[in-house]
Amino acid sequence: MTFPSGDPWGAPSSPPASETPAPPEPSGPVIAEIAEMQITSTMVHTPVGDLPLSGSRWLVTDQWLSQRRTPTWAKIAAFGGICFTAGLSLFLLLFKEPIAQGTVNVTVTSGQHQYVSRVPVRNEDDVTAINQQVNYIRSLAAL
Repeated sequence: MTFPSGDPWGAPSSPPASETPAPPEPSGPVIAEIAEMQITSTMVHTPVGDLPLSGSRWLVTDQWLSQRRTPTWAKIAAFGGICFTAGLSLFLLLFKEPIAQGTVNVTVTSGQHQYVSRVPVRNEDDVTAINQQVNYIRSLAAL
């Protein structure tokens, strides 16, 4: 049985400078960004690690819905005008506007690793933009 030399109860010494890990080298400028994922020409940078872009598979799942609600301005105008219009202003409560809510899940799979990003959606144009970005990234992954 061998013990390391030095005082075992003393303060731990810092590792030599050659053993500290070097920061990852940048793989180029960011081409696209979906939520917390950053895509360069060769890598997909996620919060849990980097995945190679070449050969990666991308999946988009819409999990959002559109509801119809009475806007706040219509409620205020309807109840504020009850005395002046003999109740006819209550017809403003029939006015509805569409409100989208939910998320779009973007899944990237590369080899054995997989990452899912949830992107909040406010309208249908956001869903279209996310699908266009993912289609562009799919074309880069196929190269």
